[in-house]
Amino acid sequence: MQFTAFERNLQGTGASRRLRSAGKVPGIVFGAGTPAMIELDHNALYFALKKEAFHSSILTMELAGATTKVLLRDFQMHPWKQQVLHVDFQRVDETTRLHKKVPLHFSGEENSVAVKTDKCVVSHVLTEVEIECLAVQLPEFIAVDLNGLVKGKSLHVSDLVLPTGVKVVTHGKKDPVLVSVAEPKVEEEIIVAPVVVEDKKGKKKK
Repeated sequence: MQFTAFERNLQGTGASRRLRSAGKVPGIVFGAGTPAMIELDHNALYFALKKEAFHSSILTMELAGATTKVLLRDFQMHPWKQQVLHVDFQRVDETTRLHKKVPLHFSGEENSVAVKTDKCVVSHVLTEVEIECLAVQLPEFIAVDLNGLVKGKSLHVSDLVLPTGVKVVTHGKKDPVLVSVAEPKVEEEIIVAPVVVEDKKGKKKK
């Protein structure tokens, strides 16, 4: 994905407030040299942030006639308005090593034995994982094939098929669960016995 940024000369709270009033977003680009103060069009950035790829892939930033490879590192939103207040990017190249969270894309669940035959309930415990890799190896997402799910068996991080050069960071956790499979709850059938009463003549009625 590619976006355009513009050089920002004025700094400070007042300058940032004026930028936002003019439909711009202040930002910074750091890493691999001197930090650069930038500004971006608010609406273009707002809609770009709604795209998954903008968060988890290497971006091409056009600034002052030159292009630079960057990675979205952080952004701040207004507490209640649909407004981006600030954005941070990091310059990257072939030697930059990253720690980054990437989304998991699940497929095949409905065709697995656990769901199709055994009617089990599948829970996605994790929807993203943190990985370590070179910037050029950063995947937009990691695919998780659930076709092999069976009753009573969970899927763990160690079951992931990772791209070349990519390693999952678990922060000391042995082997976190990605997907759990639970057997469906069996509803107990409650049988209500008929109530027998006697009328005035001693005859029993239901």
